[in-house]
Amino acid sequence: MEVQIFGVKKNADVRKAERFFKERRIRIHFMDFKQRSPSKGELRRFFQKFGEERLIDRESKRFLELGLQTAYYGDDRWLEIACEEPLILRQPLVRSGNRLSVGFAEDEWKEWVAAR
Repeated sequence: MEVQIFGVKKNADVRKAERFFKERRIRIHFMDFKQRSPSKGELRRFFQKFGEERLIDRESKRFLELGLQTAYYGDDRWLEIACEEPLILRQPLVRSGNRLSVGFAEDEWKEWVAAR
């Protein structure tokens, strides 16, 4: 089993996710939003499964800096914005094969580990 974790190292939930998988000796591929923005294809799967309501962190510092509080866009426009400004997304985004999760989802990850 291998997982991809998207986020920034400073985020506490990202660090918890890394620790969760490392403790179970699961290989991690970390994608740091500060070094590289996710591609549209990578994010599209998350948007299709969760929609912008669960993915966009309306409390994030970057979201507020960009003045997006009053913005009402469709999923496609939010996807474009998230590709350019990934720090507006809830973190971590975790992918293992076809399984996806948003935020700290320890119970869900335990199911993934049990099913491997």
